[in-house]
Amino acid sequence: MTQVEMFFANKAITLPIISWFLAQLIKFVIHLIQHRKIDFKKLVASGGMPSSHSAITVCLATVMAIKNGLNSSEFAISTILSFIVMADAAGVRRAAGKQAEVLNKLIYHSREIRVDKELKVLLGHTPVQVFAGAALGILVALLFA
Repeated sequence: MTQVEMFFANKAITLPIISWFLAQLIKFVIHLIQHRKIDFKKLVASGGMPSSHSAITVCLATVMAIKNGLNSSEFAISTILSFIVMADAAGVRRAAGKQAEVLNKLIYHSREIRVDKELKVLLGHTPVQVFAGAALGILVALLFA
């Protein structure tokens, strides 16, 4: 087996990437349905439904549970990583997005402050978006691991 084949045979790598891609594809489709316009940036953008960050980390933790057991170090490490990522997505990054929204309004109404472009508002996730991403990650791992 070549190095490339070994890489793609490693489900701890491939399945989380697949769950990330599916989350991004779902965001793309939701945007297409809601706005009736194609926006390829949605395939790589952060924020929105479902959380691709949650999907990728929870999928990894689930694969580790399936492959190594619930009492393994690999499962413990990946689960803690998932909690950190999900807390960040729903907490810090969401707060930063709300701050960006306020700053954009201040800049828009100011004659003294100028920026090249608006600050990115959709950075984080609601708890429902984080949960949906986690559920997607678990589903991908359970179906394909």
